[in-house]
Amino acid sequence: MRTGEPLPSVGEVLAALATGLWHWDTAAGLVTLDAEAARLLGLPARPVTLTEAQARARLHPVDWNEVAGVVRLAAAEGTLAEVRIRVMDADGRILRVVRSRSKPSFDPERRAYELIGTLQEVTEPAPGTAAARSAVTGDWRRSREAFLLDAGRALAEARSTAEVLRVAGGLSMPGFSPDGLVVYGVEGDRLTITGQHGHHPGDMNPFSNMPLDTDYPAAEVVRTGRAVYLSSPEEYRDRYPATWPLARRFGRHSWAFLPLTAAGRTRGAWMAAFTYPVAFTPDERAVLTTVARMLAQALSRAGAAESERELAEGLQRTMLPSLGPEVPGMRIAARYIPTGGGLQVGGDWYDMIPLPSGRFALVIGDVQGHDVRAAGIMGQLRIALRAYAAEGHRPDAVLSRASRFLHGVTDGSGPGAPADPRFATCLYVEADPVTGMLEVARAGHPDPVIRMADGTVMMRPTAGGLPLGVDPDADYPTTRFTLEPDETLMLCTDGLIETGGHDLESGWRRLRVLLEDHRAGEYRQEDLEALADALVQAVHGPSSHHTTGPLADRREDDIALVLLCRPAAVCGRDGTATAGPPVRRTLLSVAQDEPDRIAEARQHLRELLHDWASREQVDSAVLLVSEMVTNVLVHTDADALLLAEVLCGEGGRRLRVEVFDTGDDLPHKRRPGELASSGRGLMLIELLADAWGVAPRGEGKSIWFELRERTGAGAPGASPGSYVP
Repeated sequence: MRTGEPLPSVGEVLAALATGLWHWDTAAGLVTLDAEAARLLGLPARPVTLTEAQARARLHPVDWNEVAGVVRLAAAEGTLAEVRIRVMDADGRILRVVRSRSKPSFDPERRAYELIGTLQEVTEPAPGTAAARSAVTGDWRRSREAFLLDAGRALAEARSTAEVLRVAGGLSMPGFSPDGLVVYGVEGDRLTITGQHGHHPGDMNPFSNMPLDTDYPAAEVVRTGRAVYLSSPEEYRDRYPATWPLARRFGRHSWAFLPLTAAGRTRGAWMAAFTYPVAFTPDERAVLTTVARMLAQALSRAGAAESERELAEGLQRTMLPSLGPEVPGMRIAARYIPTGGGLQVGGDWYDMIPLPSGRFALVIGDVQGHDVRAAGIMGQLRIALRAYAAEGHRPDAVLSRASRFLHGVTDGSGPGAPADPRFATCLYVEADPVTGMLEVARAGHPDPVIRMADGTVMMRPTAGGLPLGVDPDADYPTTRFTLEPDETLMLCTDGLIETGGHDLESGWRRLRVLLEDHRAGEYRQEDLEALADALVQAVHGPSSHHTTGPLADRREDDIALVLLCRPAAVCGRDGTATAGPPVRRTLLSVAQDEPDRIAEARQHLRELLHDWASREQVDSAVLLVSEMVTNVLVHTDADALLLAEVLCGEGGRRLRVEVFDTGDDLPHKRRPGELASSGRGLMLIELLADAWGVAPRGEGKSIWFELRERTGAGAPGASPGSYVP
């Protein structure tokens, strides 16, 4: 072309450069191509107008979606949209790779995008070559897709803010990796630093607690919700001269500040800084924008989870008390393990209450349900129990008042109160640390368990009433027995027994084996804490520490556990050791209106003699106890008190059973006829017992018998430890 001649038209220039021109209007849904653009898309070389569906059929589906995403991003930021597109033939093979560069715009009235751009064929390098690792190749795009998948998975698995920041700091972006990352948050009208990576401690202090109206990129991003890209130090200095001196000392060459937006709200900003120049092409901006979105969602999830966890732990700390100062003559350990549902606190609780009498009370209970309301009711009920106990009421009166209180709280009778009936099981124990006397009132709760000095473990039957809140006028009888030296009392909720598919029977057998196998040591506090940990691990530990039960239902429940031990070495009044107790001793009362408890007495004696050598002697002892207790209920108006002891001596072990009553008439042997229905009690005792007798006891009397353990040939059908009730 000679000087002075007119310049060729744009179309001629583009055709000479093998560059096509295309126009896309999303409102009309049409794509217009000139002759060269049509040729590049595999069509005849003449101008043509296609529908979006026809144009999309000529392009790789992944690349079409990428075009749509880049167009939206470029229109929002007012930049060029550049993307590489694979052109496909009718058989799905790649004809060529073209590069599209366009300037998109958004029409808010039509809510549509319009762009005019160019198409130019580019050479797709072979995978693995140096060119394939540059920032503008197809391999880079595939690496980017793999990177985003890995980053999304890692951020989705992060459970805390610290984990999210650690994942973000370890992200290695394809083709360009920042060496400095900072996550900014917002508190009121100030910018804060949530986390950072690639900086020394204290380096970012000048940028912390910065007002949002400061001329700083991160503050602008939070204010506007739009990203800021700074490709060079000169651009940073020209746009933000006030804060450039603070950023200059880090020696960086490029910066990207992106909004952290979740649920339509900008909650902070993310800075990625680079030690080398980055042009921030549309592909690079798309990667950074996607990472920022995933980072914002991960931080939002982690923050919500941490807030919920902090709230639950605060509720737990508030509602579950510490056991307080050490009780002279006693050792106490407790555990609370939340296992059901998402909350860290539920309806289970325990408490230790100092009483005006100098004694103390242990309380354990379980409110129906595992939700926020159950936790709230638990807190109210615990406060009510403490108040009633502090007034000096006996255990039965404390539970009666608590039941009336719970019924009034949950029956919906108050003004505006919704009807949500709830009940709670509870076990209340008043303990005398000097004598070891325990007074127990039970409201639908599992019975306490006693671990005796020799390791024998027995469930201690106690009288009980309905769960709290069911009947406001319910009565709760009291059971009294003594915790002997070196014995341990276990109180627990049903979660410890039934977790893992167990019912009450199989769960109790599992705990009994653990309690009997545990070495008590010297009954120090550390020994009791170790026993509490072992019980929890057996139920809620790894699979190697517990066995599943026979039930198909494997739902878990909260666990509350309290252990009370009375060490022999510290339970005397003056701190000296008391006299050695019997090997085993148990006490059980049977009231006139509770004849069904005779069966409990028989079972109780069998558990006491679970390792007795002679099964025949066990059967004999059970028969005699049944006769003696029945005689008291039939022939007197008094209640029966059963005392059973296993004593050791030079001749071996012997069982001594004594039944007390307050009647004045002494029993005497009778000679019943063949058809008589009674009168054979003393005859059986004389026949089966090694020794027996009747002794006046001031107000009332007692009848007793003894059996000496037979071993070896005299103990048919059993060996020590072989009996399991």
